[in-house]
Amino acid sequence: MADLKTKTTGKSVEQFLGSVKDKKKRDDCLTVLKLMKQVTRTKPKMWGPSIVGFGTYHYKYESGHEGDFFLTGFSPRAQSLTVYIMAGFARYDSLMKRLGKFKTGKSCLYIKSLDDVNLSILKRLIEQSVKHMKKKCP
Repeated sequence: MADLKTKTTGKSVEQFLGSVKDKKKRDDCLTVLKLMKQVTRTKPKMWGPSIVGFGTYHYKYESGHEGDFFLTGFSPRAQSLTVYIMAGFARYDSLMKRLGKFKTGKSCLYIKSLDDVNLSILKRLIEQSVKHMKKKCP
């Protein structure tokens, strides 16, 4: 069975975020960092070389594959700031309609700039996703 590539690294979150060249993206990251600290009440950790993750949950698939992953997190990607909503988006239609301008993948929320979204709605989305993941995978 293949090992999960994205694991905690022990590297410095502050150093990583300080290395983000684009000032606006770096500022957006610092805002999301603060928001996620408030929501999760946990210290951030680096997961792989470029993801800042908060908290953990344990998963186990029917196939027997299991592991640990972060409850929520973010990464300053080249095209956008990626926010990881591990619960997905299906149950959050009302919040998504009020969030603002974004794109989504399975568990990824792609935001060009935090100016494009409602931060209080983003916070509620993260809160509800974290709460769901904690219930689903204690």
